[in-house]
Amino acid sequence: MKKNSICRVIGCLAAALLICSAAVSGVRSWSLPVSAAGSSKGLSDSIKEKENQISQKKDEKEALKNGLSDLQKMKKELESQKNDLKNYVKQLDSNLELIEQKVAELKGQITAKEEEIAQTQAELEAAQEREEDQQEAMAVHIRISYEAGEPSVFDMLLKAQSFGDFLNRMDYMEKMMAADHQMWQDYKAAKEYVQLCKEELELEKEILDETRENVEIEQRNLEELIEQKNRDIISYETDINNKEKAIQEYEDEIKAQEAEIRLLEAAVAEERKKLLASNGSGIKYDGGMFKFPLASYTRVSDDYGMRIHPTLGVEQFHNGVDFAAPKGTAIYAAYDGQVVAAAYSATMGNYVMIDHGDGLYTIYMHASALYVNRGDMVAKGETIAAVGSTGRSTGNHLHFSVRLNGSYVSPWGYLSQ
Repeated sequence: MKKNSICRVIGCLAAALLICSAAVSGVRSWSLPVSAAGSSKGLSDSIKEKENQISQKKDEKEALKNGLSDLQKMKKELESQKNDLKNYVKQLDSNLELIEQKVAELKGQITAKEEEIAQTQAELEAAQEREEDQQEAMAVHIRISYEAGEPSVFDMLLKAQSFGDFLNRMDYMEKMMAADHQMWQDYKAAKEYVQLCKEELELEKEILDETRENVEIEQRNLEELIEQKNRDIISYETDINNKEKAIQEYEDEIKAQEAEIRLLEAAVAEERKKLLASNGSGIKYDGGMFKFPLASYTRVSDDYGMRIHPTLGVEQFHNGVDFAAPKGTAIYAAYDGQVVAAAYSATMGNYVMIDHGDGLYTIYMHASALYVNRGDMVAKGETIAAVGSTGRSTGNHLHFSVRLNGSYVSPWGYLSQ
């Protein structure tokens, strides 16, 4: 009997050991609780999203290298048109406009990138805080576990009140081991996410620096093209072999400019007739003084009236006042009115024409940018354009003209000084 009892005990112990071994080995394939798995999946998704963002940023950085204007190609294309000043000016102004657009886009990208950097910096700080919290939690857990001591399988076997109690203890131990494993995995994921945030932040800063460099390059391209345009126009107009042709071209362009403006005035007059016929009331000029069309740059580089043309060397009528000002200086509407033209002309460049009523118009020429459209109502002092050197121009300035009842008049009679 004793021998049989001993055999049964040994058999139970062997079975228990086999169960324990299977339970411990099963820890490797044990699936996480739903809440822990969800948390882990959320961080895993964040890591994948961050990796995709970094990949996109690398593509963005690469695109910056290929997005610059090809200045040499532009110059080569312009070279073939130097004998036709009108087309040359139009082509060059078109190139200037493209570069201006690129500069504006790059400046917009700089603003957006600065916002992205601020956001990524905030993400990094939050990720670092989470990493520190998880590291602290692990340290506390390890210390408590060390002080308490981890129970062995044999300890649980000896302390178990029954075989069912033993299995419950094993289940608890298994879950504790899984929780430790999950804590470690979460910490590693948090650490990886911090590194990805740092990588993205560094990449965004590099993109920002390159974008700023590209703005400087494009600004230099602009200045170089404008300087070339100034040199070429002066060279063309002062060349003795071109003198007669250049004078004739200039006079023809002024006539074309006059014809264009007369057509605009005629269109306004026709619209006013229709408005009056329908018992409407058009724009009325109340006799007030104009606001100076520029904020603080009021140096006159060429006045209204008869003058010796600076490069052609012949006496010509100058139909407005030229105010020298840096490129980009705001141009103001001199008085309340309606925009009747906001367009481009080879002579006037980018220009705005405003109807103030009672046959009174103001014209603003050679702008680098236009901020209004035909039909817009503008108020006295409203910014309508920016100073430039488009059209037949050899330097940044505003050509400001005033017309009354179909003829040019001196702007000084309307400007408060």
